[in-house]
Amino acid sequence: MRKILVIGSGKSASYLLKYLLEKSVEEDLFITVGDLNTENTKKLLDNHPNATAITLDIFDDNSRTKAIKNTDIVVSMLPARFHINVAKDCIRYKKHMVTASYVSPEMQALDHDAKTNNLILMNEIGVDPGIDHMSAMKVLDGIRDKGGTIILFESFTGGLVSPESDNNLWHYKFTWNPRNVVLAGQGGAAKFLQEGTYKYIPYHRLFRRTEFLDIDGFGRFEAYANRDSLKYQSAYGLDNIKTLYRGTMRRVGFCRAWNIFVSLGMTDDSYTIEDSENMSYRDFINAFLPYHHTDSVELKLRYALKIDQDDIVWEKLEELDIFNANKKVGLKNATPAQILQKILMDKWTLAEDDKDMIVMYHKFGYELHGKKHQIDSNMVVLGENQTYTAMAKTVGLPVAMATLAILNGQITTPGVQIPITKEIYEPILSELKDFGIIFNEKEVHYLGYNPLNN
Repeated sequence: MRKILVIGSGKSASYLLKYLLEKSVEEDLFITVGDLNTENTKKLLDNHPNATAITLDIFDDNSRTKAIKNTDIVVSMLPARFHINVAKDCIRYKKHMVTASYVSPEMQALDHDAKTNNLILMNEIGVDPGIDHMSAMKVLDGIRDKGGTIILFESFTGGLVSPESDNNLWHYKFTWNPRNVVLAGQGGAAKFLQEGTYKYIPYHRLFRRTEFLDIDGFGRFEAYANRDSLKYQSAYGLDNIKTLYRGTMRRVGFCRAWNIFVSLGMTDDSYTIEDSENMSYRDFINAFLPYHHTDSVELKLRYALKIDQDDIVWEKLEELDIFNANKKVGLKNATPAQILQKILMDKWTLAEDDKDMIVMYHKFGYELHGKKHQIDSNMVVLGENQTYTAMAKTVGLPVAMATLAILNGQITTPGVQIPITKEIYEPILSELKDFGIIFNEKEVHYLGYNPLNN
């Protein structure tokens, strides 16, 4: 049997494992899933005869290398910073590797060794990054194939809560790593191109510079800029483009309310708070506000950030129970970001029967025979429940499909890769349609750039 090693069985692994298990008989596969805690892994594998769960500590060299030596291909579902040790072992023992994470500089440095050994190190084959690459390149290549010149590309993705499970004022629940949500946008100004001009949005203004977009059947959304929209400019073949903007989608109103936390400094992860373990939620909020001998925490916050009492933003803050004097933080030597994450997880964790939603929207502007045209493309995927989420589906299925395609010799180009070539994106996008992951593309009247960002 052909052996697949999956390292990590967290939130995004459910559909990945389901797909591989369903293919295991016809494709002659045996799947080994390694994790520090095998309890969840065993639930997902459900005693399948073609799979086993093993305890695997990636920091234990013997445990890690033994598992990698004894397989044909490795799928790493670890946090991004842990892929590199796995990748180095894959080079050493001549194994292909697949991951959904961004290509790090350390990973890119392995490109020469991968090519020398005829190995594929496939990265960024989840949803964002992943499906966004593949769906965008399909349209971009199509425009170029008919002689068009691309002048505008905008792309937005959001992991949100499905309408039927949307029962809070923020219209949001965690569908992936909560820490990444709290820290989103940090580490430098957002950078993008608008009508040939470079634009920058510093972190403290990021959530107040948004644009609106509408998805048929699902209403209006807002989007804030990703940190570096120009990261894929050359890879996408867009070196001469006039407008290039990538962003993250939320429901309208989320960003204005989130900006309260940014303004106060509650998303900061660079220092720890003394005696955080014994702080109440109310103490935590008060730590960022000036002292006043009579004013309440609520009054100080409203005054400091100029929030009216009847403002919906105020209701959103109250809904999170952040003024509760009885709830304890319970985290020792915690950063503000870690404490905020704890508070939000109380309210934004998916319930067992909750459904999430992935929304993706691309806008393409191009010139053909002297005329300007626009294509709008969008995708909406709804989850089933807390385990089989839309996030797990859109991350896990492309990873699984790429893994099988590499095993079957359908993807053959060696090196550190992202899925931007027809060899990769055509068969995977085609198969994703069978699972309801479909893009609706339509020609619309050319609108050009969004004036909000001018």
